[in-house]
Amino acid sequence: MKYLIVGLGNIGAEYENTRHNIGFKTLDALVKASNVVFSPNRLGDTAEIKHKGRKLLLVKPSTYMNLSGKSVNYWMQAEKIPLERVLIITDDLALPFGALRLKSKGSDGGHNGLKSINEVLGVQNYARLRFGVGNEFSKGKQVDYVLGEWSAEEDEKLEERLDKCGQIIKAFSVNSLGRVMSDFNGK
Repeated sequence: MKYLIVGLGNIGAEYENTRHNIGFKTLDALVKASNVVFSPNRLGDTAEIKHKGRKLLLVKPSTYMNLSGKSVNYWMQAEKIPLERVLIITDDLALPFGALRLKSKGSDGGHNGLKSINEVLGVQNYARLRFGVGNEFSKGKQVDYVLGEWSAEEDEKLEERLDKCGQIIKAFSVNSLGRVMSDFNGK
């Protein structure tokens, strides 16, 4: 069985270490721990890892955040992966830094990457792993905040949180979504 795991982010060195790129950063950590590498591909960089007999196709879209749906749809169709085996990793301002929440559906919550996916797929009922980035910004500074780099304190804690994301991704490929949510949410 094949799973599509998409980490949302923006391409380019200027975005590499920003809060908005936590999806890319999560997949980079998983790939590094699995001793594989990303390769440039159509509409994104891709890598494949195996876990307990499952194939996980990891994708970092090259479409920029606002057109993420185009990449997600392409890889679902090209690899014939059904919606129930798709997981999107995204940053979330509504959660405190480092909080992780797996959800089975939901609105875009103002997130342009999720908005694009919802529009292209025509549904909102796909799994998403929300990585809390906090909301320590003043009024009107949301864009600067999500496109800003991690604080030194956040940076220290990132590795452990990224490791936990990897555990959730692997669990998603071998257990029911409800079970994974029960095992990891709020912990």
